[in-house]
Amino acid sequence: MKFFQVRYKSGKRKGSINLEATHKIDALKKFQDLHLGVALGIREISEPFSLKIERFKSRFTDPIKNRRVKDEPYIAFLDQVGTMLDAGMPINMCLAESISDTADPMIRAIFAEVLNDIESGQSLSASLARFSPQLGVLSISMFSLGEQTGTLSIAIAKLSAIIQQIYTNRQMLKKATRYPLFIIFAMGIAFTVVITFVVPQFQAFFEQSGMELPLPTKLLLWSEYALRVYGPYIVAGAILLSTLFSYAYSKNSQLRLITDQYFLKIFIVGKVTYYAMIGRFIYLFNVLSEAGVPILESLHIALGIVENSYMKQELQKIALAIEDGRSLAQGFSETGQFEGMILQMIKAGESSGSLGKMLGKVNQVYNNRYAYIVDNIATMIEPILIAAIAGFVLVLALGIFLPMWHLVDISG
Repeated sequence: MKFFQVRYKSGKRKGSINLEATHKIDALKKFQDLHLGVALGIREISEPFSLKIERFKSRFTDPIKNRRVKDEPYIAFLDQVGTMLDAGMPINMCLAESISDTADPMIRAIFAEVLNDIESGQSLSASLARFSPQLGVLSISMFSLGEQTGTLSIAIAKLSAIIQQIYTNRQMLKKATRYPLFIIFAMGIAFTVVITFVVPQFQAFFEQSGMELPLPTKLLLWSEYALRVYGPYIVAGAILLSTLFSYAYSKNSQLRLITDQYFLKIFIVGKVTYYAMIGRFIYLFNVLSEAGVPILESLHIALGIVENSYMKQELQKIALAIEDGRSLAQGFSETGQFEGMILQMIKAGESSGSLGKMLGKVNQVYNNRYAYIVDNIATMIEPILIAAIAGFVLVLALGIFLPMWHLVDISG
């Protein structure tokens, strides 16, 4: 959009107004609609400072943010709309009732605008397309599919089920990692307290003794010194590096690709990410293809919910194989992301005409693996946590007691 200043005359009074438009003709049309007077001239200007302020304020006051809507209220909203549509109620009445019942301001604002667009004659899918960053490509595609096929209530029900499964998997992961994260956090606090308050009590005593301090004691004293003198700088540096890396990660596709590839190699985390991404990809691809969406479009939509860029790059080879005339099984094989058993299942399903049924079984395999590893995260991490705690206690005990034992030996 561009900005234009229109000078005008109304009777004996002259004035000017700033308008936002795509070009001069559009700006003049907007001016005429305002009925302010006769236009004397028009010129393009930079964005007025007042509009910049308003735009900045709108980031905080506008309920429609540049982020995804929350899953839980969105699922409840979709369920209510789908149920009312299934009962034979018109879409505008379903939306109006659901908007009044939802407590989420972002969902309420988005679908209030959608309702206004529908009542002014615009299609549902065209109106929703404006809110793709908030609702996601999957939502836009499912609403469009339901509108085109006349099965909107079924499409919304499937959309709700897909988002519910993704949300459930995320909640499972959060619940499983809560205990290990709490232990790590508690260990960090304990380490800071001991280094800050306990070690200094022994430091003067060790220095007065004039003895050669053992390595564990030197390590404790060095840690105390580093934390006391450089602690704020360490924290500030960590925050700065984290911010810079996050910015570079979001802007540099090559860095994001390399990071996501190595992320898959991290102990436990890589497996959880792999099973989650592959499982939701297979599930969504199966649901969409079974709903009658063309196979290439189903693949592209399913790729949209794969958040790991390296996996997304590899899974794109499936669509490329289809476009080149190769089979679906060949495409899956070329990705290098699937084991032999999975490839054989897909090949068998494709050749026998029961691909949907076989994809459902493949999805179940990955869901079971994901559930198993998530349920056992605490058990897998427990030995590492115990070793870390034991190491910390050992260094602390040796660092404090070794010099004391040495002094006892000397005095004895």
